[in-house]
Parts: sequence; structure tokens; C-alpha cells
Amino acid sequence: MALNKSALKSEIVSIMTDMLTRETNSVDEFATRLSNAIDTYVKGADIIYTAGLIDAEARPVTGTFEGDLE
Repeated sequence: MALNKSALKSEIVSIMTDMLTRETNSVDEFATRLSNAIDTYVKGADIIYTAGLIDAEARPVTGTFEGDLE
């Protein structure tokens, strides 16, 4: 899945709107929620490998990254 900037923006707006309606501030809660939104956004990235490595027969290696970002 490609990065979804509009979904990240919507999540940030939602977090900000919720935090602004509260009577008491929680910087820690805001930071946690924002960092979770950014973490979700970054982990939604597709990594397409196109060049740089070669196989045992000197042919270029290409393909789609299969794994997790941690």
C-alpha cells in the first residue's frame, strides 16, 4: 500500500480537534496519539527495490520488498 498523506492529515486534524475540546491538557497523550498516527503512516509504505544488487550470475535483482518496517 502506498503512503496515504490525506489519511494522516485527517488523523492529525481529528487528534487536534479532540485535544482542543478538553478542559485539561495532556501533552503526553497528544504526543502518543500523534506518534501512533505517524507510525501507522510510515508502516503503510511500499518499498519497491529497483537496482543496486546483483544475483550470483551478475544479473540485476529487482522486485517488491516483502517484510515489515519496524
